[in-house]
This record gives sequence, structure tokens and C-alpha cells, in this order.
Amino acid sequence: MKFSDNTILYPYNRVLENAITESRSLLTAEQSGALFPDRSVTVADNFLHTRGNFEQQRFNSGVFENLRDALISSLENTDQENESLAWAESQNNLGNILAALGQQKGSRESFEQAIDCFNKALEVYDQESTPGDWAITQFNLGAAYQALGRLIDDKKSLNNAISAYTNALLVWSRDDSPEEWMLTMHNLGATFHAYGKHLKGNRNFQKSVVAYKNAIAMLDADNYAFELAAAHNNCGAVLHNLAESEENPERMEEAIRSYEKGWTVCMEQQLPVHLSVLCRVNKSSARGVLAEMTKDLLLAEEVADEYEVILECFPHALQPLCAKFCKEQMSKLQQMAATASA
Repeated sequence: MKFSDNTILYPYNRVLENAITESRSLLTAEQSGALFPDRSVTVADNFLHTRGNFEQQRFNSGVFENLRDALISSLENTDQENESLAWAESQNNLGNILAALGQQKGSRESFEQAIDCFNKALEVYDQESTPGDWAITQFNLGAAYQALGRLIDDKKSLNNAISAYTNALLVWSRDDSPEEWMLTMHNLGATFHAYGKHLKGNRNFQKSVVAYKNAIAMLDADNYAFELAAAHNNCGAVLHNLAESEENPERMEEAIRSYEKGWTVCMEQQLPVHLSVLCRVNKSSARGVLAEMTKDLLLAEEVADEYEVILECFPHALQPLCAKFCKEQMSKLQQMAATASA
């Protein structure tokens, strides 16, 4: 069946940030001076945290290419046998840089090269002697497979991502590594969600909901405002699709409540406006589907008005495709509501 395609939000990728920081010393002074976010990209076009695991910020052209080339050169001068840990760390950093290039350029080849780097690092790291490095690399491998799976719509890559994230959780426990455990649960939620769209039945959607709720249980708005808003929004997106699969209005109402919680966190914690607007658009989408499910013409009219308010009040916070979606949904619901007075 065709599912609603609602926007999900991705947590900040601290591992990518570390890779950039650790690799910066390999650049020339001129190249390092160019290492700052590209401010020419507008919020509406960039939509930080909505594009994927490796797009928390966009840099000016050539920066990731310079980092990639510098790391490749460094690896060529590193003795893999006698400097194995340094070699593996560089492979990990190179994998993250290649994955960031894959995200920004939509390059399958870059993602596959990133996956190869992470697998090379795992030839050095193992769960017993280097558990922390092994878990981080498994997490990176999962993120790369997840992003590749989204790019080429490939269930095998998504399944590989689930396996890698599950491996990371063999080391990262809820009690001993709460932040890492929470972020892995969040990414598992997104991956099970995407994987579930490929398969009949609702088991993977249900696993996704459990993973997101596990993440939510570890979060507080004061310290993890964005992550909490994202988890509520994303859990809503899974429940939304699960409700469509089950044709279950009560499940859709649960999705609406989850979107509402995400929106509330955005507003109370004063997160960037486009994030709260995305939660609001997702909520309106769910309410529109609920109106169709229940043939509630008054609700259809109410949701059409919601879309009109969003379009009029927040044009600066809408991507072109999101604005187009709002206009299409508003028109469809207005036509549905019009039958009430016909």
C-alpha cells in the first residue's frame, strides 16, 4: 500500500563532528580557513536535521573533498601493521567524511566507499579488546547503511543497518552508556520504520515505535530538546503509517498526539521555527487522513484551514516540496468538505 511520506528528523551526528575536528589538522592553512558552514544556503532549502544522518551542516564547496584527500594521503603514510589503531581511527574518520559527501551529493559510490572504510576499521577493532571503538564503528556502519538504504530504497542495506546498530548495543547499555544507547535507539527507530515500508505486515513498524519510545524515556527537554522533539515527531510518523496499514482511527489519534508532543517541545524550548512547523504539518497530515478514514467532513474543513494558516504564516519555513504538499492537501480537503454543503 502507499503510505503517507511525512518528514522525520535526524539527531545531531557527533561522530561526524569529531571526524571533522580530528581531520582538520591535516589540511593546509588555506583549506582549514574555509572550514565553516555555508551560510548562503537558506534555512528553507537546507532544513538541518531533515536530510539524513550526515547532513547536520553544509560546508562550502570542496571542504569535504579536501578532508577526504588529506585522510587518504595520511592513510598511505600510516603503517597498518605497526600503527593499527591509528590506521583504524583514520579509516573511521574517512568513512564519516565519505558518508557526508554521499549525503550531500546523493552519491551511492561515496556511501559504499564509506562502508568499506568502516569494515576495514572493524578488521582492527573487536568487541573484547577495543569495545568502545568497536561500538562506535558499528554505529557508523549502521548510519552509512541506513543512509544508503534511504538513497537507493534498498531493504538489504536497511537490514544491514539494523544488524550494525544491534551490534553496537552489545557494548552500549542503557545504564552505562545512556546517550549512545539513546541515539542508537533513535536510529533503529528510523531504520525499522523505513524497512517496514518494504515488507508486508506491521512487525517492523511496531519495533520502530518501541525503539523511539525507548529513546524518549531517556530524554529530557532541558538537555536534549531537539532529540526529544525529533523522537516524538518520528514516533508519530511511524504510528501514522501503522494506522494507515491497520486502517485504525484510534492509532491515527495516537500519532496525532505524538506529533503534538514534538511541536510542544519545539515551542517551549524555542527550537528553530522550521522544526515546529514540520511537526505541525505532520500533525495536519495525520488529521487529514483521520478525516478521510472517518468521513468526518467537519474535521476535513478544519484541517484545510490549518494548512491555509501554515501557508500564510510560515512561508519562510517551508521547503518548496513541503509547501506544495500543503497546498495539495488543503485543496483535497476543501473539496471533501464542500460535499457537506452540496
